[in-house]
Amino acid sequence: MNNYRVADLMTRQVVYLSAQTTLDEAARAMADADIGDIVVTDGQNLFGMVTDRDIVVRAVAEHKDPAKTTLGS
Repeated sequence: MNNYRVADLMTRQVVYLSAQTTLDEAARAMADADIGDIVVTDGQNLFGMVTDRDIVVRAVAEHKDPAKTTLGS
């Protein structure tokens, strides 16, 4: 059995985007950074997190326009 530490497997660079960022922009940022989640901010405050699954299940599957729907919504 391999002994891995979390630090060996995690991404060290955290990506932050504003709650006003559209879903298509967030998806591009995830693809560019090869990650599956984004920290969402509202000004200097933490607003939440969004995952690639959130985009698919809560937006695309419900026919929301990714170019107009924001992370905050």
